[in-house]
Amino acid sequence: MKKIASILILVFAFTLTTQAQRTGERQKFTAEQHAALAVKKMTLILDLSEKQQNQIRPLIGAQAANKKAAMLKGDTGENLIGLLERRLDAVVYRAKLSTTIFSARQLINHGHVKVNGKKVNIGSYVLKEEDTIEIRDKSKQLAFIDIALANKERETPEYIQLDEKNKKVKFVRTPKFEEVPYPVVMEPNLVIEYYSR
Repeated sequence: MKKIASILILVFAFTLTTQAQRTGERQKFTAEQHAALAVKKMTLILDLSEKQQNQIRPLIGAQAANKKAAMLKGDTGENLIGLLERRLDAVVYRAKLSTTIFSARQLINHGHVKVNGKKVNIGSYVLKEEDTIEIRDKSKQLAFIDIALANKERETPEYIQLDEKNKKVKFVRTPKFEEVPYPVVMEPNLVIEYYSR
């Protein structure tokens, strides 16, 4: 019995010292790594499927946008929607240059998109009003872009001007909540309430 107690004490002391060492060597995580950790925590708590995890992952990235939206003047819900819809991946998707938001991110990450004449490969790049987005000359012949443009399921919103022939997009202005064509009923106030805890 004494041996078991001494072994447990040694194991407990070892775990405490390793935890103390780990806290001294804090790692710097990127936003994507923080989002992945948060998804793992939510998966364990809520027992989410893979599909549900993929749907939640962009929302967790929205936590940073929520903090920015809360700092801006005006309605926090409107500000959050405005910040999310100014992202480059969202504008590429809304302009019908890709069929899904994930393929829009891939299109950007692979360097097929230019903003104001400069190559940008970051999907979370925040656009300003009157910015122009275009597909690189070498990438204009990609078949999936033509397929996405030919798709009649979605319309291009009013705050985006699309030149289908040259595959150019102009981000005219930050949209209001009512102008964004969400396929489901969105309640940004619930998202803000969730992240404000």
